[in-house]
Amino acid sequence: MNLSNKQKQYLKGLAHPLKPVVLMGANGLTEGVVAEIDGALAHHELIKVKVPADDRETRNAVAEAICRETEAAFVQTIGKTLVLYRPAEEPVIKLPRG
Repeated sequence: MNLSNKQKQYLKGLAHPLKPVVLMGANGLTEGVVAEIDGALAHHELIKVKVPADDRETRNAVAEAICRETEAAFVQTIGKTLVLYRPAEEPVIKLPRG
């Protein structure tokens, strides 16, 4: 799923007050973590995921893997926190046209 810059800006504004829903542990990206992220996206549409990796390249690789596995769109990274979006069956968030 590709988001326009206008849509990303809108989602960033909505994500600002959110707290991370999923906290990855030291084991990294396991099947259980992916399943938890998938469930959170199905329920909330827009979530934050806390990644413990210190290396930016590692965080980017984790973000790509999560997006690939869950079919979510990457919105942004804030420090060690990823913001992800995937519309629900009946979307609650109305994205602007972009």
